[in-house]
Amino acid sequence: MTRNMPLRAYWDLLAAHIGTQKLRFGLLTVLLLASIGLQIVNPQITRYYIDVATSPAAGGQLMRAALAFVGLALLQQALGVGARYYGESVAWTATNALRLELAEHCLHLDMGFHGDMSPGKLIERIDGDVSQLSNFFSQLVIRILGNIILLIGILAALFREDGAVGAVFAVFAVITLVALNAVRSLAIPHEKARREAESNLFGFLEERLAGTEDIRSCGAVDFVLRGLYDLHRTILAHWRKASEMYLVVNTTGNLQVTLATVLAMVAGFYLFRAGTITVGTAFLLVQYTNLLGRPIRELTQQTESLQNAGASTQRLSELRAIKSRTVDGPGAAIPAGPLGLAFDGVSFAYVENEPVLRDVSFSLAPGRVLGLLGRTGGGKTSLARLIFRLYDVTSGTVTLGGVDVRRPTLRQLRQRVALVTQEVQLFQATLRDNLTFFDASIPDADILEAIETLGLADWLATLPDGLDTELQSSGRGLSAGEAQLLAFTRVFLRDPGLVILDEASSRLDPATEQLIERAVDRLLAGRTAIIIAHHLGTVHRADEIMILEEGLVVEHGSRMALAVDPSSRFSRLLQTGLQEVLA
Repeated sequence: MTRNMPLRAYWDLLAAHIGTQKLRFGLLTVLLLASIGLQIVNPQITRYYIDVATSPAAGGQLMRAALAFVGLALLQQALGVGARYYGESVAWTATNALRLELAEHCLHLDMGFHGDMSPGKLIERIDGDVSQLSNFFSQLVIRILGNIILLIGILAALFREDGAVGAVFAVFAVITLVALNAVRSLAIPHEKARREAESNLFGFLEERLAGTEDIRSCGAVDFVLRGLYDLHRTILAHWRKASEMYLVVNTTGNLQVTLATVLAMVAGFYLFRAGTITVGTAFLLVQYTNLLGRPIRELTQQTESLQNAGASTQRLSELRAIKSRTVDGPGAAIPAGPLGLAFDGVSFAYVENEPVLRDVSFSLAPGRVLGLLGRTGGGKTSLARLIFRLYDVTSGTVTLGGVDVRRPTLRQLRQRVALVTQEVQLFQATLRDNLTFFDASIPDADILEAIETLGLADWLATLPDGLDTELQSSGRGLSAGEAQLLAFTRVFLRDPGLVILDEASSRLDPATEQLIERAVDRLLAGRTAIIIAHHLGTVHRADEIMILEEGLVVEHGSRMALAVDPSSRFSRLLQTGLQEVLA
């Protein structure tokens, strides 16, 4: 990995979001330049005060110089506060916009990416790394750019006092900056490794906390604690290496500041003895040198932040560079009404050379219901994912309403296909937002009509605030049947042409299952459907049956014809029971 990151890489990550804040950025620039100008002027007032104080006739000039010094110092502090305020404001606005950009980017990446990247790791990338960048960038203009300008101003003032002194300190400043630039990226590889280790820790915690009940019931607490210990040990190792590199950076900066102070004292002493400068000017040289040490110290400190931000910048740039393997289609229109579905020679694999589906071909006419059966791992869920283009086929073609699913946009496709699974995802939001997926354009009348149609009206009447009732993301307070009916209502509001039910009633009690069955009848009316089944009661409404086995279609035909054919696999299932045969 390249150790030296160009400074432009930091700017490129936020430039687009900084550009929308031109007014605030302009105010920040004015305040910053004014504050720097006062820092350079104040030593001139001090020099004047000393020279007047050592002259025979001081008079009221001392008081005027003192008042000017105090007034300019207070104004400088006010300007510094304003510059810091606008610096923080610009940085947080930019990095919040960057968070939004990254979150949207990740949501559009294919499911292969999300399968490899746990939610905990994504949170650390989108929030943790961006926060690190914000902490740095809020100080970038104030400390790095500001101190570089201050450094140039001090050198200009020194040249004005004495050309030789200015030249010596200019050479010294260049050597200092070159040295700092040479060491600024030493810790980036170790800092990046530490951030990656922390990301793994967040992913580990997210997964283990989600499985707390299973971990405790299986007696695996000690195993989890051991994993936690190993992760922290890895973080400590990378932190120690990064800290050693920071020590090199600090030592370099402190050494340069010490040399500058010695140089100023020696120069002031000899020039004063030679009679070429006054006592005030000699003090001015020392004061400017001390002031020169400030930007060097600040630049040293920001070099550490630069290395922290450098690791985050690399990780965020790598995240932004990831492209989805599922590319948006050109926008071909999908017909209205119930949709026909066809698979033509479709093969698919999550991992190369490990096919999940093998040369699958079948067609489903509009308005027909297909019962999809097969052992666990046979490819049923994978088949459904290909229809949504959560993944793309390895070979072959999937058409919906006669249109290749790769030709509509993903938004068009997913508006016309709906999936209901056993696990219903709820959001910590109102019932209305949970049903409409935060689409404010859907009127309440349509929502209430769908609720009435699917048999949820009595339940809605028990809620204290109706559609404005807040639901919990965990689904606490809802029965499994109510959550399932909410999922059906979501589908009903979208009015898709194809509905996929992934054993939506397998975990319900008989009474609730009857309610669900009535809702399913209403939901599937006038629509094409695929029912992924795990027990026979679910496929009684299917027009056709298809059985998948190890990714192959081993049987497909009319449910009635297969049921009366004693040689068919479906007939055997009816006789022996689905659970027994497919277990």
